[in-house]
Amino acid sequence: MMTDTELIRLAQQAREKAYSPYSGYTVGAALLCADGTIYTGCNVENASYSATCCAERVALFEAVRDGHRAFSAIAVAGGRKGDAEASFFMPCGVCRQVMGEFCGKDFVVLVTDGKEIRRRTLEQLLPEAFEL
Repeated sequence: MMTDTELIRLAQQAREKAYSPYSGYTVGAALLCADGTIYTGCNVENASYSATCCAERVALFEAVRDGHRAFSAIAVAGGRKGDAEASFFMPCGVCRQVMGEFCGKDFVVLVTDGKEIRRRTLEQLLPEAFEL
């Protein structure tokens, strides 16, 4: 059974691989699939900011590519390059909406400031999500 602390640690490790020469913010994510499989991702920036992909979407898209469609939780760790987490780095609106496509309202989002772990549901982070 994966603990919140272990999932956060994997997100922190993924953060070390981020490519962020423009914003200076590095983000890592660790996605827990319902079957226990874990996918990690880091943010990958581009000079054209709209071509940037967030860590959360990298992990989620890889999991979907491999056929996963059921997810339990995601841990996110981020902050200025070279610094430990200093604040709770929440997923952006685009990532929240993508999570809403594949994850239930009770999907867990974990964030840390390096000292404490906060646990939120997707419904708390994206109430009244856009749906078709």
